[in-house]
Amino acid sequence: MNAKGKVHKYLDNVDTDVIIPARYLNSSEPSELAAHCMEDIDKDFVNNVEQGDIMVARNNFGCGSSREHAPIAIKASGIGCVIAATFARIFYRNAINIGLPIMECPEAAENINDGDEVEVDFDTGIIKDITTGKEFKAEPFPEFIKEIINKNGLMNSLN
Repeated sequence: MNAKGKVHKYLDNVDTDVIIPARYLNSSEPSELAAHCMEDIDKDFVNNVEQGDIMVARNNFGCGSSREHAPIAIKASGIGCVIAATFARIFYRNAINIGLPIMECPEAAENINDGDEVEVDFDTGIIKDITTGKEFKAEPFPEFIKEIINKNGLMNSLN
């Protein structure tokens, strides 16, 4: 299992209110949330993101409120994986619960640039920046998390 795409890079402390602004929380429809994903810090994100692209950020990605809307918006926008130096714990759990692959790798988060093409191997944890040729190693998913992601979320994996 892997993801491959163009990088959309962000810095530290990207909170859930920036990922999906509170004014759009009256909907839980994934396509509606995706239409407004990241718009307060990157108004062009929804026009530039393509299926399978990779989101990279630095420290404390997904901090703030515990809403599931944030990872739903990211996943529905087409992002195939989020790589960050660190994630807020509730965001991490919410992402896994809805089947959004995320990986912690401080070296990748620091060295991968916006617009680079990146490939992520979820089985090995290898993150390859195809643009620069650099490789980084994240902790691969344990089997039970792979199962949740492969089945598109926790609820599907339980059924």
